[in-house]
Amino acid sequence: MQDQGGSGRATIRDVANAVGVSTATVSKVMNATGRVSAETRKAVLEAARELDFRPNAMARALQSNRSSSVGLLTDDTYGRFSLPLMAGLTEGLIAQGMSVFLCVIDGPKELGATHLDALLQKRVDGLIISGRRVDRLPDIDLTGVTVPTVYALSHGPADGVTLAPDERHGAALAVSHLIEIGRRRIAHVTGPRRFRVAMERAESWRDTLAAEGLWKEGEALHGDWSQGWGHTAAAHLIDGRPASDWPDAVFCGSDQIGLGMIDAFRERGIDVPGQIAVIGFDNWQVLAAQARPPLSSIDMNLPELGREVGRTLTRMIAGESPATGTTRLPCTLVPRASTIGPAG
Repeated sequence: MQDQGGSGRATIRDVANAVGVSTATVSKVMNATGRVSAETRKAVLEAARELDFRPNAMARALQSNRSSSVGLLTDDTYGRFSLPLMAGLTEGLIAQGMSVFLCVIDGPKELGATHLDALLQKRVDGLIISGRRVDRLPDIDLTGVTVPTVYALSHGPADGVTLAPDERHGAALAVSHLIEIGRRRIAHVTGPRRFRVAMERAESWRDTLAAEGLWKEGEALHGDWSQGWGHTAAAHLIDGRPASDWPDAVFCGSDQIGLGMIDAFRERGIDVPGQIAVIGFDNWQVLAAQARPPLSSIDMNLPELGREVGRTLTRMIAGESPATGTTRLPCTLVPRASTIGPAG
């Protein structure tokens, strides 16, 4: 380790000496300003981590008129979506010496205004507005707010910067996976029609089947996002019908629906995936991994979405102007035994 001048704490000069660059370059990396090569940036961050270098946040704020903090406002009270997003966001920003304040604003409109005022009084450098539905904006008035703002998993304004999972891509991954394992009669059971994501996933299900010449007349089954609806929908697909009319696979719009579907099939002695394969959406591991058999699912990659939100907001704070509108990030297929059978 480099000499720390007897203070017991690494300085910016120690980091610069360890990497062989100027203190100005280290400052650019830590403050996410200026142009620095990816290789140099990586070396500086690694050296800062090894030396346990912690910039003096107060001094840096006074010098740069920045607080090195951002605020995350969300109406996702359960944390199902906001916490994975927060994990990725924090991971991306902590290397830049930035912290994140999380405020839950599900409640009276005055609550959101109170949290927003508190964040602005702390002179946060930017805001992230996140929700539990991508087709709605949390109930908060941002009139007059001038700090850079990114919308994630919520319906941002047309002239705003919004990041969200690519729902259509995720649905296409699910259906394509079922086709690749030989399934041809693929049903879709999903959430309420009033949810945009439910309609987008249903449209992608139909379009993917049609592109393979497998589309047959019939609509997706819409209910709620619950395990109970999955159980009820399975009965609708199976009961009173000959096995030749059963689907050989079901794409479920959520893991809760998928879990209910698997339970209903098991109660009827139907083998999953031997007779009917089942795939969910969200990759909620506490559910998917514990299903019997474990449930294949589509992961929306929320931590990576959070990291990209952090990168985007950092660039905006530095003065860049990213493209407005919605940027959609790809999903990932996570196959488990409900579609590919047990390992081995």
